[in-house]
Amino acid sequence: MIPMLDNIWFPLSLTLWIAAISSFFVLSSGVAIAYVFARRDFRGKGLAELLLTLPLVLPPTVIGYLLVVLVGRNGFLGQMILNFLGTGIMFTWQAAVIAAYTVSLPLMVYTAKAAIEAVDREIEYAAYILGKSELETALQITLPIAKKGILAGLILSFARAMGEFGATLMLAGNIPGKTNTMSISIYSAFQAGNNKLAQVLVLILVFMSLLTIALTGRFAGKLEV
Repeated sequence: MIPMLDNIWFPLSLTLWIAAISSFFVLSSGVAIAYVFARRDFRGKGLAELLLTLPLVLPPTVIGYLLVVLVGRNGFLGQMILNFLGTGIMFTWQAAVIAAYTVSLPLMVYTAKAAIEAVDREIEYAAYILGKSELETALQITLPIAKKGILAGLILSFARAMGEFGATLMLAGNIPGKTNTMSISIYSAFQAGNNKLAQVLVLILVFMSLLTIALTGRFAGKLEV
């Protein structure tokens, strides 16, 4: 029983940690990107939105390969990280955070963008007339009004980060006690014929996903809990 608890606790705690760190960066950058997409027209906007959509449609292994090319030892960002930290980032939990961030960012951006676009622009114009700057209006009026959509996007991004598998496997690997998240542990347990452990991990992940869906519906006001 205790060995099984060890096999559950580490991947569960690692998955929650990676999802939490990833969601922090997704929230920080995703809301800013969503605001720009919702309130600005600029050259190349269509291409930027298209590139941001790619993680939603490409196979996770393709995303993982592109990330390896980008942040691997010979990649552009990989070289910068190597020069700054003195070590590479691949096959670490930080690499898993990068993979989770990449695949979950589009969910945050498009959910928050829809919420920001739904804010009545007359309210923002009234704030400008009263002397508020655009930044003050965004922080004090637009984003608070759109907070339900932003929270829903954050929860969806957190859930996506928890279930990430393909890109994480390629970028962070499957190192027991170091990078084996819940999804990777389920795959490993199944491959090893340990169906009992796989079933327990699956049940935990399903429960957490259902909880996430319920919370999303509650915040978005589209489902009743």
